[in-house]
Amino acid sequence: MADLRINLAGIASPNPFWLASAPPTNTGYQVQRAFEAGWGGAVWKTLGDPIINTSSRFAAVHFNGQRVAGFNNIELISDRPLEINLKEIYETKRRFPNHAVVVSLMVEPKQEKWHEIVKRVEDIGVDGLELNFGCPHGMAERGMGAASGQQPDLVEMQTMWVKEAARTPVIVKLTPNITDITATAKAAVRGGADAISLINTINSLAGVDIETWNTIPHVGGKGAHGGYCGPAVKPIALNMVAECARNPLVGVPISGIGGISGWKDAVEFLLMGSTGVQVCTAAMHHGFSIVEDMIDGLNNYLDSKGLLSVNELIGKSVEQYSDWGDLDLNYAVVARIEQETCILCNKCHIACEDTSHQCIERHTDENGAAYLKVREEDCVGCNLCSIVCPVEGAITMLEVPAAEMPLSWNQRQAAIAALGNGKDSDNPGKKEAV
Repeated sequence: MADLRINLAGIASPNPFWLASAPPTNTGYQVQRAFEAGWGGAVWKTLGDPIINTSSRFAAVHFNGQRVAGFNNIELISDRPLEINLKEIYETKRRFPNHAVVVSLMVEPKQEKWHEIVKRVEDIGVDGLELNFGCPHGMAERGMGAASGQQPDLVEMQTMWVKEAARTPVIVKLTPNITDITATAKAAVRGGADAISLINTINSLAGVDIETWNTIPHVGGKGAHGGYCGPAVKPIALNMVAECARNPLVGVPISGIGGISGWKDAVEFLLMGSTGVQVCTAAMHHGFSIVEDMIDGLNNYLDSKGLLSVNELIGKSVEQYSDWGDLDLNYAVVARIEQETCILCNKCHIACEDTSHQCIERHTDENGAAYLKVREEDCVGCNLCSIVCPVEGAITMLEVPAAEMPLSWNQRQAAIAALGNGKDSDNPGKKEAV
């Protein structure tokens, strides 16, 4: 079997699967049970001045028969006394010395506050610190969490304060509730961050009860926005991880978070630049034992690829992630319907006819049997038909041999600009040809 050990900015772990700072890491009992189940590390639920939580706290978005496609919560940081948390962290690390024990922290944006809590936590022996600049509700209204994480100058300054006192690696957890995730990632690096983790939860309202008109969840008839996570946020998280991984001004290890439910999700995050991953919602939905399938699946995948270490996956897809303007405008695919597997449900025809390019036609063969066929000369390769098709493999997307050399929008615009600057003034008609 391949070597699953990772090292995130100096934090060693027996495998890349960590529990994220959240309800599953609220107590020593929970974290120790998680380590017994096979998790490589855990980020302790955020410590700071204990707060008062509400009831109720959680809600979920169920979609098309799938439970917990998305998860919403209005829970805040730890409501347990700091002394009790520190005692349990110490006991957990002593019992599991080879597992990664990282502690999430959140205090007011004051230098002395950060110095105080960093010293108290590190004195008990931890592997690293994670600064929670992402919580979008409750704490943000107090000037912490996302309220700090949305301001690059505050991210940089508070990271610098922590680094003044810290002896262990410092991870900065970023909020996705921002226009450009790399702005705060770069600020964290300027402040001295050893790594970043992303994403934290997304501002959300899970729903409204159309019978009572209460929000979901509600607290005595009142609601508030919460943090959204779970499988539904994975594409958003993966994009933000990729943006940070490909930005040379970030350049620190990444702990990927957001919608990771199985080993395949973890592989995607690793390929897009994460050194390790953190999981929350999937563990809350299915329990700690899910890590067994994650470890087995990752091991089998690495073996199938002939890879000896999980580290060989990290960042391998980053170079393939770019901007729209760099995509080849002359690359083309078309859809083709496999008649042997098509069940004539007509989903592809309806989707194409109503909302795409009207290039799927209904025909009848010499025996009077109906079939669907793509008019390939008019197909733009949008993929919609293959997406809505309920039968795996019934519609395939085939690459069309390119008649022209690869040409991106950026290359095209550069060529037009060069012609406009008179570099081909002998042939003024060439500009239109480009």
